Amino acid sequence: MKTLGNILWHFPFFGFVSAILVYLLGLIFTVTIVAAPIGLGLMEYGKFLFAPFGHAMISKSDLNVKQNPVWMAYSTIVMIIYLPLGLILALIAVCQVAAQFVTIINIPVALVIAKSLGTYLNPVNKICVHSAVVEEIERRKAKAEV
Repeated sequence: MKTLGNILWHFPFFGFVSAILVYLLGLIFTVTIVAAPIGLGLMEYGKFLFAPFGHAMISKSDLNVKQNPVWMAYSTIVMIIYLPLGLILALIAVCQVAAQFVTIINIPVALVIAKSLGTYLNPVNKICVHSAVVEEIERRKAKAEV
């Protein structure tokens, strides 16, 4: 079913175009070096858009990945500067989701993209992982709460 969703995402509705554009935008940000935290996050989001079914975007802190405190501070500063562009990209993605809701067959894809809209606003320290990883993280968090 995930494969069918990915096929519907790419061919009738050109999801690969969104994926390529986001990935290239991330590559441009990364090449500038100054905006590397944003670029790396957008490249991960582009990777997610190539196969939105079966993958999810999560924060590196959810994976308990240790990061350099200087990199984290720099990422926060760059994220504040990125916010206006992130709002514009998020609005474009909202329009894309609305257009997908109009076509009944693409509602599942619209839901997947809507769940990942936060990545446009804050791509810093986000990573694309398989859905099984997200399910395991949620299971462990639920077990820790009990």
